[in-house]
Amino acid sequence: MVEHRAGDAFVKIVYAKVQSNGRTEMVPLKLYVDGSLEHITASLFSSPESEVTAQTLLGNRYLVQRVLGQGGFGRTYLAADQHRFEELCVVKEFLPHSIEDSDLQKSRELFEREAKLLHEIDYPQIPKFLAYFEEMGHLFLVQEYVNGRNYASLLRERQQHNAAFSEVEITQWLKDLLPVLEYIHDRNIIHRDISPDNVMLHQDQNVPMLIDFGVGKRTIEQLQRSSDSRKHSIVGKVGYAPHEQLWMGHCFPNSDLYALAVTAIVLLTGKQPKELMDSRTFFWHWQQFVQVSDHFAQVLNTMLSDKPNERYSTAKEVLAALESSDTTIVSEAPVVTTASRPAIVQQSISALLIEQCERELVNFIGPVAQFLVQETLKNAASSETFIAALAKQIPNPQHSIEFQRKLSRL
Repeated sequence: MVEHRAGDAFVKIVYAKVQSNGRTEMVPLKLYVDGSLEHITASLFSSPESEVTAQTLLGNRYLVQRVLGQGGFGRTYLAADQHRFEELCVVKEFLPHSIEDSDLQKSRELFEREAKLLHEIDYPQIPKFLAYFEEMGHLFLVQEYVNGRNYASLLRERQQHNAAFSEVEITQWLKDLLPVLEYIHDRNIIHRDISPDNVMLHQDQNVPMLIDFGVGKRTIEQLQRSSDSRKHSIVGKVGYAPHEQLWMGHCFPNSDLYALAVTAIVLLTGKQPKELMDSRTFFWHWQQFVQVSDHFAQVLNTMLSDKPNERYSTAKEVLAALESSDTTIVSEAPVVTTASRPAIVQQSISALLIEQCERELVNFIGPVAQFLVQETLKNAASSETFIAALAKQIPNPQHSIEFQRKLSRL
């Protein structure tokens, strides 16, 4: 049992010892919370103090105007780009702490690769990644500024008039956002942090924008784990992220679909996730608070399934279900989507092994995994050298050994 206090808030996690493949593992069984989950999470994963203040010039280019937000991985600033006629942009500062010096270089390499991968995203409903740099020992990302309001703010405004969002509005909202998820999932990128705070309504275009990707968070998470294997870093919000993500560190494309559905029912009911789930059974009971059509409820409940293999596998399946008169039958297993592979692959390395390597590697180093697999394939002479080269890209030595042992058995 683990207990933690953060001011007046209190959390207790009950674990059980489970024997698996000759190893004893601690598996979380129950979570007891008294107080704000957001308060507890912020306390558990707080960042060190930043040296950045208003009017700080970062990268000899970005003049900080004010702080937009702060979380467990750092701060977000509104800045003016001095090289683009004071054009506003968003600068994200990541503050890795408790990381061994030996891991810092690997952290920069992974962060750079992940940033480059996300820089290639070109979709009108995703803020463009503009640049990344390192300064004062901290890592920074620069993104396009979205002129609008997030849906948490829009919901609070409606609640002042005892209202929330309607089924018609949320149906269209889903239809607007699902193609965005389809686009990123096709590129083996998983958002990991969908919530009302991270979806914005663009003031000029009047469309929902998906913001605040997990870029950098995964890199820092892995390095924190390498420094202290007892730490458990959360990428994703408690209440919105599914169990496989929070408790096991595994993310699939339909992990994003789960978080999208939780966001949808929060906007429909005006209530927080902890009010919409039975704490004893972990069953969702959101339909007690809002009346929607049976078909729409069935689509959302499929997305909200606790087991990944009982959800829709892809955003395209959800779109088809929303547009059909009968709910589409879900695929039997979640699949980590992969981008198109090169036409020529080393004959000694099977396509099955390549796919399995991508699935496993993405759990350790995030969306850059698919890129690394394709790059490593170019110089791999055999399955053994291929697996060994990929294992070297994992910062945590124990995870690297685990990856190599697991893949070597295939």
